[in-house]
Amino acid sequence: MQDPQPKEERRSFPPVSDPVCQTAIDIRSGERASTVVLQVFNWKGDIWSGGSTLAAYEDGKAQQVFAKLKQALGSCRSYEGTGWVGKFKTTLTMEQPPDVGDEAARFRETIPSSPETPGDRHEQFTVVRAGNTIVTFRKLNVGGKACATPA
Repeated sequence: MQDPQPKEERRSFPPVSDPVCQTAIDIRSGERASTVVLQVFNWKGDIWSGGSTLAAYEDGKAQQVFAKLKQALGSCRSYEGTGWVGKFKTTLTMEQPPDVGDEAARFRETIPSSPETPGDRHEQFTVVRAGNTIVTFRKLNVGGKACATPA
């Protein structure tokens, strides 16, 4: 596990094209949480990684933040941004959330491949609130479907 780098040491990117989608990104990343811990998962037999972000909030704040996430996911469908490899365009698709925690949401972000890169990039996010914490699980796949649960 790792603690996030202090803000002044992080590489920053400009906000994405849709402010509503930026809200969802910030929440799934644990922005504005009082404490955040990240963990990377390397799956046996799978070259694509996954991970989790555990964000702890002060009393009652996690419920408010999760309400903002659900509102953002209700209208965010696509956005453009700049990341580690340059400019990208993402399509967001809602999926059936698991029946866990106090509340949960699941969605998939798909970035179409470029002529140089075989296969679309799929990243599945499962976000769960339990009490004063919000945990985001993510699973990445390129050229196939990312699925955090057995098919």
